[in-house]
Amino acid sequence: MLNWFHNKIQQPTAGVVASSSSTQATTEELIQLRLHVKGLKLRGRQMATSVISGTHHSRFRGRGMDYLESRCYQPGDDIRNMDWRVTARTGTPHTKIYHEERERPVVVVVDLGPTMFFGTRNCLKSVQACRAAAMLGWATITQGDRIGALIFNGKHQELQPSGGQRGVLRLIRHLNQSSDPSKGLANSADNNGLNHALKRLHRVARPGSLIFIISDFYNLNDDTDQQLMRLRQHNDLIALQITDPLELAPPPAGSYAITDGHNSGWLDSRQTSTQAWLPHYHQRINEVIERRAMPLLQLSTTDEISSKLRQFFNSSKQGKRR
Repeated sequence: MLNWFHNKIQQPTAGVVASSSSTQATTEELIQLRLHVKGLKLRGRQMATSVISGTHHSRFRGRGMDYLESRCYQPGDDIRNMDWRVTARTGTPHTKIYHEERERPVVVVVDLGPTMFFGTRNCLKSVQACRAAAMLGWATITQGDRIGALIFNGKHQELQPSGGQRGVLRLIRHLNQSSDPSKGLANSADNNGLNHALKRLHRVARPGSLIFIISDFYNLNDDTDQQLMRLRQHNDLIALQITDPLELAPPPAGSYAITDGHNSGWLDSRQTSTQAWLPHYHQRINEVIERRAMPLLQLSTTDEISSKLRQFFNSSKQGKRR
């Protein structure tokens, strides 16, 4: 019922809807988002494990900026790290141990499947997803990390983590191309895109990565749950659920004329089956996300992305739904 509903209401089709900033993510807009990342710090709960030096604490201990503890000197320890105060106080040579700083790659998984090409206000969900991905990309390189991506819209595009503006501009170029409604709907029969993407994610994301999954999660199932469990063991996962106002608060029960641009029909929302899908859908998402201990940010097509992300990451209760 749900997929049929999305196939019928304001879903663009090739040659029907002209491209605009509300139906396709534009390169210019995504580049301009770099001006809105000031103060946005991306944080996860696990420590970084990359072998590349960076700005995040690692599970490894070594030389770094932050003092961890002092311990008895052992042969081979660097004499420059001697803790002379503790040595003088105890009479036993002690050396300082620091958190070694490592880079944390960030990977955005962007769902541009059929149900994402839907919108009743402001823009399509696919466009809002691209805006969020670009904003995360700019924030990533601002804090000195690399940005990678896995984008799927019928076909999968894997972008290995890369640093600097070149990494973000590469991401933006693929977001612009993949958010074309005519291309995004080319393989509308594929309802397993998210699961396939999560399986391929192991090739893009190394252990210790911070992974953002941007989707409406309409095709979430038991396989999705298992993939999230495996990824969650070695990475930080954060879910961004893209929604449309109509999905949060359906219109009053009645009979509505609907079209996909080619065919027309009527939707009788007074039927029990039509109204029952909404609470079940949100409940299912909450159950899976909470079971995998993933923070969840709900982002509507009418939300201002930078303020929502800043509020989310500045909150001390990241694990709760926002």
